[in-house]
Amino acid sequence: MKPLLEKDLQSFLKRFGNFVDAEFRDVKVISPTLIEVIIAAQDEARGFDWLTIHFEFSDVSDASLIDNDKLLHVDMEDGLSISYKNNTFIFKSNNSTFQIISSSIKYQEGQF
Repeated sequence: MKPLLEKDLQSFLKRFGNFVDAEFRDVKVISPTLIEVIIAAQDEARGFDWLTIHFEFSDVSDASLIDNDKLLHVDMEDGLSISYKNNTFIFKSNNSTFQIISSSIKYQEGQF
């Protein structure tokens, strides 16, 4: 897995079109401070082919999650936002209550 760094946030979001019309695939709470999320999205760097992004959030300080059986109902029309403030990342869906606040984000690209 690659760490997502503050300096790379804007290019990362641009590459995946801010995750507009992406699809949540899975959310796993590994421990109270470790959460994994899988999202399917289009990749501008690969001619807008679909792929999955496996995120790992560590040192989670707060989260508002959605049950896996309701993930497909999350409206992703406005995509996701990822910001960095006060040494923490804020990862949230722009059209729902889904949000994770953590000190570290890693990601890995996978097949659709």
